[in-house]
Amino acid sequence: MVTRITKYWAVIFPALAWIVYYVKSIGFAGTFDLVVAGALVGVVLAAVHHAEVIAHRVGEPAGTLVLAIAITVIEVALIVSLMLTGGSDTHTLARDTVFAAIMIILTGIIGLCLLVGGVRYREQHFGRHGTSAALVTLTAISVLTLILPNYTTSAPGPVYNLSQLVFVAIISLVLYGTFVMVQTVRHRAYFLPDEIASDADLATEKPSNQTALVSLLLLLACLGAVVLLAKKLAPVIEEKVVAFGAPESVVGVIVALVILLPEGVAAFRAARRNHLQISLNLALGSALASIGLTIPAVAIVSMMTDMTISLGIDTKSTVLLVLSLFTVALSFTTGRTTIMQGVVLLVLFAVYLFTTIVP
Repeated sequence: MVTRITKYWAVIFPALAWIVYYVKSIGFAGTFDLVVAGALVGVVLAAVHHAEVIAHRVGEPAGTLVLAIAITVIEVALIVSLMLTGGSDTHTLARDTVFAAIMIILTGIIGLCLLVGGVRYREQHFGRHGTSAALVTLTAISVLTLILPNYTTSAPGPVYNLSQLVFVAIISLVLYGTFVMVQTVRHRAYFLPDEIASDADLATEKPSNQTALVSLLLLLACLGAVVLLAKKLAPVIEEKVVAFGAPESVVGVIVALVILLPEGVAAFRAARRNHLQISLNLALGSALASIGLTIPAVAIVSMMTDMTISLGIDTKSTVLLVLSLFTVALSFTTGRTTIMQGVVLLVLFAVYLFTTIVP
């Protein structure tokens, strides 16, 4: 059932995206790169629409959690499938994907949201308690999964042995599960924007349960199409990257950017509507879900295949990660942001991209 809340274009775009994916996958004549890119943009917009419908129905902050977990589950499924088919050649895939996602979210998405909000409203406000809880959890998981493996001695190299990997997977689930409980149940008010009750675009009639269910199914279809189309574009991107002379790690960054597009667009739109708290819920929740769900999945793959998984990042990446976490934490100490914080984070994002291309 398609109502005025679930718009027709938001139903058509996912169907077209899946058609484009299968047409290309069976080798239909012609060059479909531009068609795939266009379909990708359309399905990202549709995903954001359906996520907003669901968020409107279930309310905040559970609504922002839906998009973060949904796309992360599909992202994890893609990583696991590539690891199972690629074997030992993919031992750094999880590390590279998670690190790229964290840097893109912390410096790119949050930086852009703070900049556009600062330009439009001069100053924006958010709840310090909820943001602090998210950053504390993100800092702990990031260090334990991406930095600590470089300093353990039970196994040579930037890796955990099996018992350490299982232990880190368990505590990752514990930390993420506790954060979700705090966000949605125990301290839900910490993650609610103060202006939500009086805002006109959030005070409209809620969609029905049937409409929300349709949007949930279409959201999953959209996110699946985003990941698969990104995978289809990866060889083309890799070819261009190689022709440009850049490192292969740039491919992972570009693919991560594409996969994070729905969350990025949703966070950007929320910031433009002066709902910075919702933007931060989306961004930080996505970063936490990316680590909290990927590491346990990687641990299971490692146990099933006896594959050694490299998790520790190099020194340059460690410096950038610690600097980004520190800068974001300082930016959110007052409960208010301006364009200054946005510009600083975007500069760090530019440094991250530049040093990835020119290591």
